[in-house]
Amino acid sequence: MRSLRAAVISLIFLGVQSSKANPEMAAKIEKLWDSKVAEWREQAEKAKSHEELAALEQTRPDPAAYARRMWGSIENSLQEPWTIRPAAWFLQIAPGIKDPETGTPLFEEQINRIKKSLLANHIHRPDPQLNAICMALARLGDPLSLSIIESIESKNEDPKIQGVAALAAAMVVKNLGDDGELMRKRLTYLKKAIINSAEVKIGETSVAELAENELYLIRYLSKGRVAPEITGTDSNKQPFRLSQQRGKVVILIFWSSSIPQAAHTIEFTNEMATNFAGKPVQIVGINHDPADKLKAMRADGTVTWRNLSDPQNLLAKNYRVGSWPMVYVLDQKGKIRYSGGLGSFAELTANALLEE
Repeated sequence: MRSLRAAVISLIFLGVQSSKANPEMAAKIEKLWDSKVAEWREQAEKAKSHEELAALEQTRPDPAAYARRMWGSIENSLQEPWTIRPAAWFLQIAPGIKDPETGTPLFEEQINRIKKSLLANHIHRPDPQLNAICMALARLGDPLSLSIIESIESKNEDPKIQGVAALAAAMVVKNLGDDGELMRKRLTYLKKAIINSAEVKIGETSVAELAENELYLIRYLSKGRVAPEITGTDSNKQPFRLSQQRGKVVILIFWSSSIPQAAHTIEFTNEMATNFAGKPVQIVGINHDPADKLKAMRADGTVTWRNLSDPQNLLAKNYRVGSWPMVYVLDQKGKIRYSGGLGSFAELTANALLEE
């Protein structure tokens, strides 16, 4: 009797586990995450003080919890075509998640399993969901991700998917340097993307528009280019013009109080402002929060550096900001010397420019 009961319980357990492994469950997890994040961001936009924002941080949807749920729904079915979409979602959300105690990535093993499964099972499939995979891999930008993208670009059966993969490859190669050979490779990939897949949609935009952005980056936002002009009024209603900052190292930080890394951005940049106090360094935040909110955060000491309000994201668009926060470090002649995430590389670049 006991063995029969154990068998029944085991069958029930297996049934529950197998019921998780289906596209409907994966879609529900993705939809629930999107709704929770949208709800939280709406609340963050309304926060009027650092204290309110800090309190909201405690209610932020936990990406690790949703990533675990998604992984549980796909881990035993990675060879199945239906897992391509949720795998793309996982690759978008999981890489930035770290163990709060050790700081090590939580889902590195799972991400590698997805990559290996893509190479083994899916790179040839004429499945439009591979477009999302390519763009997610482009954000990762590591050698294996580039290898998978290039395999899709050269071996997939669908020319349109090849074109999207070419766009993704151009985005990854962008981060490898600006020498002539790499630049020619980027342009070759972008040409194929436009020829094969110009009208293909990636989210709300098209491959043609994304390729145009990449060409804009090459022309105007590559290292060594003079940064595009910025004019505006800061949170204290003082006029600002970027070209008038010549002779100083300028650190441009595109951010807002509603991004996931808002608290870290504020803490890190306040520390940078302290470190560079009295030196010819100008830190400028470009922020789409309302001007009154920026003024309040400056007045109560939440932020200690200058901020321009960009409520329509016009300046962010001009600088092709795709991920937040985004940093540009400019030398004393206004030329771009660093672009990327907020962190030690940005600060090290600024210090090196001061030494020059």
